[in-house]
Amino acid sequence: MNCDFTPNRRRSIFEMKLSSTCGPALFSDEPEAMRIRDACDYSQKITYEIAKSGRAPRRIRVYADGIYDLFHQGHARQLLQAKNVFPNVYLIVGVCSDAMTHSKKGRTVMNDEERYEALRHCRYVDEIVRDAPWELNEDYVKAHKIDFIAHDDIPYESQNSNDIYAPWKAKGMFVATERTEGVSTSDIVARIVRDYDIYVRRNLARGYSAKDLNISYLSEKKIRLQNKMHDLKDKGRRVLDTIGERKDDMIAKWEEKSREFIENFLLLFGRERLSNIWNESKEKILSALSPPVSPHPPASPTSSDDEFDFSEDGMPPPIKSQRIDDSTPPSSSSTSRNNYYSVDDYSDEEDVSIPMKNGKL
Repeated sequence: MNCDFTPNRRRSIFEMKLSSTCGPALFSDEPEAMRIRDACDYSQKITYEIAKSGRAPRRIRVYADGIYDLFHQGHARQLLQAKNVFPNVYLIVGVCSDAMTHSKKGRTVMNDEERYEALRHCRYVDEIVRDAPWELNEDYVKAHKIDFIAHDDIPYESQNSNDIYAPWKAKGMFVATERTEGVSTSDIVARIVRDYDIYVRRNLARGYSAKDLNISYLSEKKIRLQNKMHDLKDKGRRVLDTIGERKDDMIAKWEEKSREFIENFLLLFGRERLSNIWNESKEKILSALSPPVSPHPPASPTSSDDEFDFSEDGMPPPIKSQRIDDSTPPSSSSTSRNNYYSVDDYSDEEDVSIPMKNGKL
């Protein structure tokens, strides 16, 4: 191992770090990519054994293709494997366009330009081929001077074949990569669908409109109300968390104060207060409860003296007395009944004689 750390050596390392730059991967139609491709002597065929041994006379051009929608760690790991499958690999990645993908596989979340840019900024990628074909043919492989094709070993069917990579496997130009379990574009889309309401609430809070999220006006208002309720719950939790150990003391004090308040409220209507209320209003209550005496006393029952017991309050029951107005007309019973009606008076007011017309009040 070279352990030369002289001042000149340290200075040259520092200068190399300053001069080193890193940029995005090249597109296949850029001049620099075309220059690298033209410089490759494709007449020198490289077998799997030569490539694996590290004795290849030039850089080995490995090609990987796919959709690469919602670029994630599974994609990155697959490209890392393709980059490290042999020593000194120049990794070319073909990305299918939207038109091709939608016709063969279905709709994507990201458009093709977004997917191209995502791949360009993966550090394992050296070159990007836009609008890559769904199936490779000899002309395409020769045009891009591809030595090996890297993909997982699962058969991919098409209208004309049970496995579109079968011809390249037969020629020894296929290298298998492994899929990362537990992560895929389909899994990510499934998570988004499952947690749709959460993401919609989050994006509405960030300023997106109902039109942007393709939801109705009523759904927007409902979700905004849910957001406010969640905010209140979070604030309540934070308050309780900051209170910490004091919350038990606060709850105990609150209970004590609430009991004291209830007791004071009930004392306002204690026995003494209720007695005062009764004494002040008993005459009105008795007047409302006692029915008038019928013109025929035997036919109408009257209240007895012991119907109301006020002995507990120390107050004797009021004395019922029937008084008839002295100005009652002479003794014609029919005339008396038709023109005058005598009432029982249980109050301290003067007697009242009520004149009647045609026998009705």
